[in-house]
Amino acid sequence: MRIKVHCQNRIGILRDILELLVDYGINVRRGEVGGDHGNAIYLHCPNLINLQFQALRAKFEAIAGVFGVKRVGLMPSERRHMELNALLGALEFPVLSIDMAGSIVAANRSAAQLLGVRVDEVPGLPLSRYVEDFDLPALVRSNKSRVNGLRVQVRGDVFLADIAPLQMEHDDSEALAGAVLTLHRADRIGERIYNVRKQELRGFDSIFQSSRSMAAVVREARRMAPLDAPLLIEGETGTGKELLARACHLASPRGQAPLMALNCAGLPESRAETELFGYGPGAFEGARAEGKLGLLELTAGGTLFLDGVDEMSPRLQVKLLRFLQDGGFRRVGSDDEVYLDVRVICATQLDLSELCARGEFRQDLYHRLNVLSLHIPPLRECLDGLPGLVEHFLDQASRQIGCALPRLMPGAFEKLAAYQWPGNVRQLENVLFQAVSLAEEGAVNAEHIRLPDYGVRQPLGEFSLDGSLADIVGRFEKAVLERLALEHPSSRALGRRLGVSHTTIANKLRDYGISR
Repeated sequence: MRIKVHCQNRIGILRDILELLVDYGINVRRGEVGGDHGNAIYLHCPNLINLQFQALRAKFEAIAGVFGVKRVGLMPSERRHMELNALLGALEFPVLSIDMAGSIVAANRSAAQLLGVRVDEVPGLPLSRYVEDFDLPALVRSNKSRVNGLRVQVRGDVFLADIAPLQMEHDDSEALAGAVLTLHRADRIGERIYNVRKQELRGFDSIFQSSRSMAAVVREARRMAPLDAPLLIEGETGTGKELLARACHLASPRGQAPLMALNCAGLPESRAETELFGYGPGAFEGARAEGKLGLLELTAGGTLFLDGVDEMSPRLQVKLLRFLQDGGFRRVGSDDEVYLDVRVICATQLDLSELCARGEFRQDLYHRLNVLSLHIPPLRECLDGLPGLVEHFLDQASRQIGCALPRLMPGAFEKLAAYQWPGNVRQLENVLFQAVSLAEEGAVNAEHIRLPDYGVRQPLGEFSLDGSLADIVGRFEKAVLERLALEHPSSRALGRRLGVSHTTIANKLRDYGISR
């Protein structure tokens, strides 16, 4: 049995309590002094039974300074240990406790998997066996303070390490007990921060609107959010389609109901169907005996977000169309009709109208989904908001890493502004987080901005966007003809390449002053 004695903090009170237990032959295996103000004593007495406890209660309370005594389920240290284990077990990134001899004292499950051992095999393992050229005890002794974002190699993989010394209140280095080492994969750190920020920010506040184009999209979204009709969001990868969908859900009358998301891209048809519509008992070999609820039923009264709807199979398109028409569907392997009230928001990277024209997407489904529509422009079309966006992400990254806000040098910004950003805002955030982690002396330089394929010549070079649409299209057409005229020796060959007559090509080459 574990008991808590609520008492006055006076000299000798613990002795008086223990003497009472000794008189009655009660063994104390463990004792802790705690409470919010140090006004409680916790005792673990394995052989104390409830009948004895009830008889001793009055004697406890007769001790000077004791206000009350009661049973508790756990000692404070046991509760902290269980909570810490639950917390560490829930973390996806590795966490290790290291002593000043360089040995691992404890680790969570993710760290054990990284080291290739079981959790119970971790204590006593030398850190140097797994981490290359890294003397943690020496680093802790020399710094005596937290270190964030240190690049280390663990079993050949690069991580960013956060190191928190275990130190007494005074600064005597002999009091150092070790450190807690938290590892983050360098290639996924931006994604982790992106997900953390998505959970911290809610609604339209999570969408940074430094660009005029994005501010206009958000204004439209705010008007559409309360309308209880399907919504189609178009935009390239990384533009924030799911973020916008969640904001619209939270701003709608369904905001307190669940929002469920399904990414249709890459899912086999059978898997996508069971995930979306569920299945009945014994629907197929290996199915649960009781069946399974699909996302639609789990979302009842809320919003279903379908990302990559353009990759949905024709059969699933039919089932989704029927649900949008009358709110009904059948689970896989079941004849029972299920009717639900769910708002559907879809997202796509492609132009669904073009897919309909090619017969690759049902036109009737497209019209059902396209009751309300939003288009998120790519980052390369929102460069007027790039300075504010960069400043925002630098601030976010420095807060997460725990360093001072670095300065962005002119060369680094020029590199960012000249890039085409195929991964859009998500790519920008990841690149800037990596840049902050690499920055030295509080400055992000051009070499810290690591961009794939940076410097590769764009297919049509650069041309001005000034003037009317006819002017812009004319400059674009001239750029196309100048490039292809180098590869095709005659007007006939160039005409065949572009699908027009050789006379048209000859006239355009003459009009634009292009000679071969």
